[in-house]
Amino acid sequence: MTDVTSDTEALQAPVSGTSAMDDGLVAELVARAQAGGVKLTGEGGLLQQLTKRVLESALEGELTDHLGHQPGERAEGGRDNYRNGHRSKTVITESGPVEIAVPRDRAGSFEPKLVKKRQRRLGGVDEMVLSLSAKGLTHGEISAHLAEVYGTEISKSTISTITDSVMAGMTEWQNRPLDSVYPVVFIDCVNVKVRDGQVANRPVYMAVAVTAEGHRDILGLWIGDGGEGAKYWLQVLTEIKNRGAADVLMLVCDGLAGLPDAVNTVWPATIVQTCVVHLLRNSFRYAARRDWEKIAKALRPVYTAPTEEAALERFVEFTDAWGGKYPAIVRLWEVGFILPVLSRSWCSLAA
Repeated sequence: MTDVTSDTEALQAPVSGTSAMDDGLVAELVARAQAGGVKLTGEGGLLQQLTKRVLESALEGELTDHLGHQPGERAEGGRDNYRNGHRSKTVITESGPVEIAVPRDRAGSFEPKLVKKRQRRLGGVDEMVLSLSAKGLTHGEISAHLAEVYGTEISKSTISTITDSVMAGMTEWQNRPLDSVYPVVFIDCVNVKVRDGQVANRPVYMAVAVTAEGHRDILGLWIGDGGEGAKYWLQVLTEIKNRGAADVLMLVCDGLAGLPDAVNTVWPATIVQTCVVHLLRNSFRYAARRDWEKIAKALRPVYTAPTEEAALERFVEFTDAWGGKYPAIVRLWEVGFILPVLSRSWCSLAA
């Protein structure tokens, strides 16, 4: 008899929230599988059989809705479209390949939504392929993994088609039109592993905007090589402007080399301000560790002030308290925070 103990415990474990499955029914199905020596997973297993039954039942329900009457009932309103048997079709699911009987109608007008015509994979399989690809597996490794774990044969060309479809959507998203004005745009980066002949850490820069309605919008992603300068940023910002962003009121960044110069070229009136988090981190470079907490507490009223005047008053207080001991921190905040804010009287510190 097949050992199903661990799988059984997983299926019988309580599930939080509302469930469409009756616990008693699940327990009975598992007990029958154990008694009959049926595997829970893999080819011919219980999950595969359940997937087949659920898909076929859902397809029959779709056809009933399409025809407007149950099997064996007479069509109303003079309609003469009826059921017309089934056709066999194998679809790749997360439980492995499943052969299902797809119902047909006499008029040929039935278009299934759950498993569309010519669809050979359910959505979960594509997501699995993309997840494995994102983890750095090659197409051959993904194919071998799915065959070993799920008994599902997916060719490397099919995997390539799945990943390419995402790239096509990504390209469309990256080139979509943008709003004409953004109050604030943040530019930062994350380091990710990129496979390009060999696996290496590369920076991926992201521009996140706050729209006039107050919503966040990711404007785009750009892969760098770690040596980006003014020329690189000029290309990125020009791309953003060409997609419709005619003006940006404030751009927040972390002292990325060449970025302020590129901003002045593309949007001459835009305020460039260093991210407050990075300003705080940079401040600690000039202070003794024992003073870090005190400095952070003293600076908080400056960058959380509700008005320009209040921010200036709090900054004067900070300067009086810490300027003698740490003049470099005062200068850092003058250049990175106070001067950019004061360069436009309409710019709110709460932005």
